[in-house]
Formats: sequence, C-alpha cells, structure tokens
Amino acid sequence: MADPDASLSGNELGDFLRARRAERDPREAGFPDDGRLRRVPGLRREELAHLAHVSVDYVVRLEQGRTRRGSRAVLDALADALHLAPDERAYLFTLAEVAPGAVARPVGRPEVAPRLRQLLDTMHDVPAMVLHRGMDVLAWNRAAGALLTDFGALPQAERNLIRLTFLDAGFRALYADWPRAARECVAVLRMEAGRTPHDPALTALVAELGARDPDFRTWWAGHQVRGPRQLTKTYVHPVAGELTLDVQQFTVDTHPEQLLVAYTAPPDSASQEALRFLLQWAALADTRAG
Repeated sequence: MADPDASLSGNELGDFLRARRAERDPREAGFPDDGRLRRVPGLRREELAHLAHVSVDYVVRLEQGRTRRGSRAVLDALADALHLAPDERAYLFTLAEVAPGAVARPVGRPEVAPRLRQLLDTMHDVPAMVLHRGMDVLAWNRAAGALLTDFGALPQAERNLIRLTFLDAGFRALYADWPRAARECVAVLRMEAGRTPHDPALTALVAELGARDPDFRTWWAGHQVRGPRQLTKTYVHPVAGELTLDVQQFTVDTHPEQLLVAYTAPPDSASQEALRFLLQWAALADTRAG
C-alpha cells in the first residue's frame, strides 16, 4: 500500500527496484510456473539475482536500504535483468550515487537570465516558458499565458505545472487526456526527486500532492520515471478549441537546472490555425485591457 502522504520514503533505491521487479513477467524472463505460490507479482528476489549474476543477499540489502554501493557493471546487470528503459537506467544510477559527473545541486528557485527572458518576449507566435527542476515555472511569454493560464495571477509557490495539473480544475480541464498527462508529470517528478532528494520545495510538493490527490498517491507508488523529451499533447482550450501541439524542450547551457519549453503546431494544420486565432484573441484582449 502506498504511503498515505506519498512523500519520499528515504529508501528510493529499494522502492524502485521492488517496483520494477514486480513488473517483470517471470515467464518472459525464462522462469516457468514451478507450482510455488507467488506472494507478490513479478520476479522473486532469487530470480532477479540469477538473471543479474549477483547474490540474493546483495539484492536483499539493496532493497532494504542496507547498502547503496554497487559497481557500474553490477548495476548495468540489474538494469538489463529488469529490462529498464534508458530513463529508468539513469535513475537507478542516480539513486545508487554512481551517476557520472554527479554534482550537488543547489536548492531554491533561481533567477532567469535577462537574455533568456528577452528571447521569450521575442517568440510572439510560439507559447514558451522557462522551467526549473520539478516543473516550476520561472518565466513565460504572453502566448504561454494565453494557452495555459495566467501565471502572473498565481502566487509564486503555485506556479508549478505538476501542481496545476493535479490541483487546479481549470488547468486540469485543458488536457484532452488528463490521466496520460498526469502520469507523465508524476514520472518527471519522480525522476527529479531521485536527483535532488534533499530539495525541501520538491519534498513539500510531493507531500502536498500525495495528501490531496489519490491518483497521485497511486502513480507515485508505481516508481515510473521519465526525463525531458519531445512530447505531443492535445489541449481543449475554452477559446481556441482543440489544439494538438508538439512540446519541445531545450536545455540551457548557461543554466543547467533550467529548460526552455516551446509549444508548436504542425504547419498548415487545424491546430496551427487554432493557435493563431488564440494568439490574436490574446493580443486583442491585452489591447482592450490597456
């Protein structure tokens, strides 16, 4: 059963290994039914140990949090045995504290470089924003505000895409497929929690979402992870109607903790026309307000 507040357990490595072991089909791994009752789904510890060519005791110590040490070769063997995807493999190495070049990350909300803010302001036809780890919204342009929400009207602590996805009814209604989008958010947050387990703001966000949303608690307990990548999302906007947009994410060389995110529509598509209409409507609304 998931922890009631879905907060970080202190044994993320063990929790992650158990979750992935539970998802691995024993028959696909070459272990036919031997008549023994399986108390839990997935691989037994001894079966994982056999596939990875490690001792059962080592698997037990990892899962119980009694050790975090392991060579790259051993962790690769565990990842292969569990059929981990690239993001999951990277997450495993991060939790085991053997990620190459890992450095301590500063906590807190950083400032956005002035030139990056200037770039946002020049992207008139493209909704764009700068995100910090955990999907905190640091800066946005007018187009992003028109597409998603008026971030400027929110308290700074509430300018977080994951928090809005779960706790803001209007933001939640934007998604044509909310469960899919929400699960992706949880996977991103779980990945970042592995990288910065001592970030108090991130820990507080996980605790708040776990306390207030049962879906978050369930999905958080699944230990799915995902890093930044190109996505396609469909929104149902109250002004522009349905828009299917490509979500492009770019790292910022001078600010490695930040992402530049842009929303674009395929050329000559209905979504491009809808986005163009939305931006014209937003510009007209601003003119009237001024």
